[in-house]
This record gives sequence, structure tokens and C-alpha cells, in this order.
Amino acid sequence: MGNAIITLTTDYGTNDHLVGTLKGVILKINPDVTLVDITHNVTAFDLLDGALAIGSAYAYFPPKTIHVVVVDPGVGTERRPLLVSAANQYFVAPDNGVLSVVYEREQETLVVRHANAEHYFLQPLSKTFHGRDIFAPVAAWLSKGWQTASMGEEITDYKRFALPRPKEADGAVNGVILRADAFGNLITNFRQEDLPETVLHDGAIKLQVGNQAVSRFVETFAQGNNSEPFAYLGSSGFLEIAVNKGNAARTLGLGRGIAVVLTK
Repeated sequence: MGNAIITLTTDYGTNDHLVGTLKGVILKINPDVTLVDITHNVTAFDLLDGALAIGSAYAYFPPKTIHVVVVDPGVGTERRPLLVSAANQYFVAPDNGVLSVVYEREQETLVVRHANAEHYFLQPLSKTFHGRDIFAPVAAWLSKGWQTASMGEEITDYKRFALPRPKEADGAVNGVILRADAFGNLITNFRQEDLPETVLHDGAIKLQVGNQAVSRFVETFAQGNNSEPFAYLGSSGFLEIAVNKGNAARTLGLGRGIAVVLTK
């Protein structure tokens, strides 16, 4: 087998030493790994944003990739560190629901362990930087020996949250904006199966997003008229709202948590 791949998804940002320190810890234990940054710009403390980030990316990596996911507002408390196997990949993360998208999609292959074998941790253990002292070393030692069973017992009471699903009421379907991406595109929680079939054929949709009506459905950004919001199916499978060559979140003054109503 070739070099192991370890990915990093955090809310650390890149202005401090934190991400570099994680990489140093991993490379000191296993200098042969390939490190990949998925993102370090998860919204701070935001478990849903972290869950969506890793949920959009993990399936595109080779088998036996190890994903370190650290969005950890409960660092230093009794919340458990986890080692999760799913879909022939591994995830090292706090037990706070940040892997909920993985849990939802990969139920058939899911094994969740409480990663509590302390001889894999850095000592002394800080109360505030478990990314450095627990998650990074556990991932690095895993990449050397692949001994998941020695890292902790299987558990079934891990924390998870359901992604908000659109709900039907009074001839309409009520959804929500999950996040705005770096381009300002607004990602809703509607998937293709939530849309009337006519939308895909007719290029017309009846959406109310906050105080903004959206009536065009397109296949490519270029089909959108300048400065006019339009809807399309994004690469992660969600219905998204954008402005061609513009920032929809800024232009429309909308963001996460805003209601999206689809009239059938």
C-alpha cells in the first residue's frame, strides 16, 4: 500500500500556529503520510458547518484515508474522542455530532470507537488543544499500524444530530439555508428529490428566500442573468441560490438559518 493520507478539517483558521502544529505532531510520528487540508475555515464552534464540510469531501478520497475533524467547543470537558470507521475510511473527531452527515450516510459500514487508549496521546495533555494532543497523534499512530481495536472500545451511544429536512405544509415545502459558501452562494437543505419534477424540465421554480423571490432554475452559473438570483443543484447535491458573477449572500442580505419556502 502507498503512503497513508490524513486530511484535516477544522475551525482553527490559518492565522495562528495551530494547523502547523497539528501537522508537526503527525509528521513526527509518521513522516511518510500525505497531509491534505480540506478546510480550516469551518465557522467557529459550528458543528453543522463542520458536518457539511467533511460530508461533502470524504467520499472523494481513496480507501483508508484518515480524516481528522476538529470542531470542538467542548474541548477539555468529558466529551469523548472518537475513532470512526465507515465506507472503508477513518474519522478522528470529538463526540459532539460533527460527524453526523457521515453517520447518516454510512449506517451499514459504521463502527464507532471511544478512542481512549492514552498511550497514543501526547503528554502532558492540555485542556484546550486536544487537536494537538489527542486527535492528531491518534490519526498518526493509526496510519502506522491500522490497529483500530487497540485504540478503544466500540460504542453505540455517540452523539448525532439529524440534518434539518424540508417539511411540507399547506401546499408548500419549508426549508432553510444551511450555509453560505466562500462565493456567497446560499446552500439550502432541499435536494433534487424534494423538488417538483417540472422544475428540472421547465427551468421555473417558486421559491421565497427570506424576503426575496427566486423564480429561475438553471443548470449552469452562466445561464443566470447578472444581478438576478437563481436556483441550481450544487455539486454537493443541495439546491443552491446564486447571483451570476456576484455574491448572493451579500447582494440579498441573506445567510444561514433564513427560511426557504418552495411552492409546488
